[in-house]
Amino acid sequence: MNTYLAFSLFSLIILVYWVISEMFTILFRFTGIPDERARFQVVSLLTGCGFTTRESEMILSSKARRRLARITMLFGYVFNITIVTAFINVFMSLKVSQAGSYVIGILIPLAAVAVILVFMRVPAVKAWGDRNLERLARRILRQDAANTVLLIDYIGQASIAQVTLYTVPEEFRGIPLAETGLKTEKNILVMLVESEGKQPEAAQAGTVFSDGDKVTVFGDYGNICRSFNAREQF
Repeated sequence: MNTYLAFSLFSLIILVYWVISEMFTILFRFTGIPDERARFQVVSLLTGCGFTTRESEMILSSKARRRLARITMLFGYVFNITIVTAFINVFMSLKVSQAGSYVIGILIPLAAVAVILVFMRVPAVKAWGDRNLERLARRILRQDAANTVLLIDYIGQASIAQVTLYTVPEEFRGIPLAETGLKTEKNILVMLVESEGKQPEAAQAGTVFSDGDKVTVFGDYGNICRSFNAREQF
């Protein structure tokens, strides 16, 4: 195998690995884990390096995420053992006359991916892609009217989460925060409220929730989901 063919093989494997990593990252994002944390956990699971942090509690806290983590680990193992070996065997069996055409065929998609990566580094383009991806996922999964929860972090046994109120629950509609009973009865602390097109603001006693608000709260994760009629992003 000549140098150019070996480099092409290596590049192709990296490309496939990146695509798989992004695919599983998106799936974990839909279960309510922030993008960067989801990506770190996916790389850890795919490579089998066993690197764990306190963030791994996010994976263990949900049955759906644990199931997805098992699938990711098994997929990573199969890929590392089978797919890479298959690529090597295919390229090793190529004749020199065939190698040039295969190299050109590989370099074209690599160049396309490189262009996509550059554009994805532009904040405006990334935000546009995230919005459309979320809209598509919600349409496919028929969650257009469902409130969702994004798990941000754990502190002890409690969670910091962001609830997107696509529809304000009837028991909170038009009622000031101080009268909702979220803090006194449900032990949920509302910290920030972000209305559409506005900067996040600290929650006040007189704050009233509106459709489309993003509410950052602190409390028991299951209680948060039940109180706001919300489900994990999936």
